[in-house]
Amino acid sequence: MKNFTNDLQFKAMISDLLAHDHVNNMNDFMQHGAMTCLDHCIHVSYTSYRLCSFLGFDYRSAARGALLHDLFLYDWHTVKLEKGLHAFRHPYIALENASTSFILNNIEKDIIKKHMWPLTLRLPRYKEAYIVCLIDKYCTVIETLKNVKFRRV
Repeated sequence: MKNFTNDLQFKAMISDLLAHDHVNNMNDFMQHGAMTCLDHCIHVSYTSYRLCSFLGFDYRSAARGALLHDLFLYDWHTVKLEKGLHAFRHPYIALENASTSFILNNIEKDIIKKHMWPLTLRLPRYKEAYIVCLIDKYCTVIETLKNVKFRRV
């Protein structure tokens, strides 16, 4: 992943989110391998921002929605939810947490709520939500494979 800290435009559009305690609390939870939830969300956010910018889409909403897409704030490896499995429920928990802390536009809400499509069943409504959905899966594979030791058979 290209270092986002050199991208002043990207930093400016997410700086208020990164300054918030709830967003920083994502650093307390591991996501994939040795990657924290916050690092994963930054990875997805920056990659989505770059692709949406290239395509002429709403890169600001993509960056902000992607940064908040996993704002569920619990260890999904150990916590068992009362109603449903983490993979199906966490987008709604993240949306509730994000809506409590920030004013979200419709694209950002759709990104958070539907980033686990097709598990969420309902199709994303906006092209930016499709981009984040795909980038999230891409980043997850990259982050997971970084920690896999391949053996020759």
